[in-house]
Amino acid sequence: MIKMLRDAWKLPEIRKKIIFTLLMLLVIRLGSAVPVPFMNKQAITELFAKNEGSLLSFLDLMAGGNLSSFSIFAANIYPYITASIVIQLLTIAIPRLEELAKEGEEGQKKIQKYTRIGGIALALIQAIGMTFGMLSRAVETTGMLQNIVIIASIVAGTAFLMWIGEMITERGIGNGISLIIFIGIISRLPRDLISAVKRIQMGLLNPITAILFLIVFLAIIVFVVRLQEGERRVPVQYAKRVVGRKMYGGQNTHIPIKVSLAGVIPVIFAQSILAIPQTISLFTKGGTSPWIEKWLTPSGSIGIWLYSILNILLIMFFAYFYTAIQFNTVEYAKNLQQNGGFVPGIRPGKPTSDYLTRVVNRLVFVGGISLAFLATIPTVLSKIFRMPVNFGGTSIIIVVGVALETVKAIESQMLMRHYKGFLR
Repeated sequence: MIKMLRDAWKLPEIRKKIIFTLLMLLVIRLGSAVPVPFMNKQAITELFAKNEGSLLSFLDLMAGGNLSSFSIFAANIYPYITASIVIQLLTIAIPRLEELAKEGEEGQKKIQKYTRIGGIALALIQAIGMTFGMLSRAVETTGMLQNIVIIASIVAGTAFLMWIGEMITERGIGNGISLIIFIGIISRLPRDLISAVKRIQMGLLNPITAILFLIVFLAIIVFVVRLQEGERRVPVQYAKRVVGRKMYGGQNTHIPIKVSLAGVIPVIFAQSILAIPQTISLFTKGGTSPWIEKWLTPSGSIGIWLYSILNILLIMFFAYFYTAIQFNTVEYAKNLQQNGGFVPGIRPGKPTSDYLTRVVNRLVFVGGISLAFLATIPTVLSKIFRMPVNFGGTSIIIVVGVALETVKAIESQMLMRHYKGFLR
């Protein structure tokens, strides 16, 4: 990988994209230091100190520390992600959106526009909830105009992150939205490691427990890498055909189908959905509702199990849902038939489509259930051993998955430039 990155850096066009991506991520970190006006930092610090290890700490981790510092990126990119989930679900229910999804690039642009509008609307709702609910005690305003400034600052921060994410995807390397989440999570990692070391020194944390969690995290990293790299190769053979005096086709190839076709998207989507009830409670009441904390959060005695079950089910659902969007077996079988290709032992057309559907469904089940358990195990272990862990399985999967996807994006850029095999 290091050799590949070094080779990529030597290519001017790819180097420009890497530099652009790094500069955009730097802008995000600089923006995290810009505070929202009319807020009492001391009151916010006290609020997070009282809720250490709770949902607030997790939301702050996913927001890259922007929530505890209450910067202009306090809402982060999650309103946009939630809007994306809603739009993709509505694509199935609303025929007009389904037609747009099939119209190619122009249709995708319109869907992207609707997603942006939805993201801004959700950011506005979240900003109002923060100002008048969760962080109302920290607000130091004398009139409605100053409250509007606070809300506008938060919404503008989310809009700016949306723009940066799209710019990275278009002009940089990798998926911009995923990289924003990635940089937010890893920016908190040094602080959490220092905190864990201090807890060990103070005798508040058993070193053996800490080592056990470290081993679990390393095992998750290895498993995620293997999962992301694993694939099923479906053999394909092309029939020979004569055009003029030349003969075409006759070669054997394969369709590479990833075990985890959806990548880390199911984990991000599931986490966003599960955070909705707690977030609404925080915004409306300034704290987590006792009922929600008991039943729907990992901190509850019953909630830890119900939360874990819902997390597994949602990850499985989004794994199948996103894979169905990404890999259309009917279109794939049709394209194979039109180009004279067939799977040995399978008739062209609908039988090929049915066969590919069976293969994909089996792979999605293995990949989805693996992701679900990897995301859930650290949460359950932290509850059993009573160890407050913010950087859990979900965070690890997102970080490792995004890193792998970015490396593959660089590889694909290089292959496009030297498609005869520059990487060999």
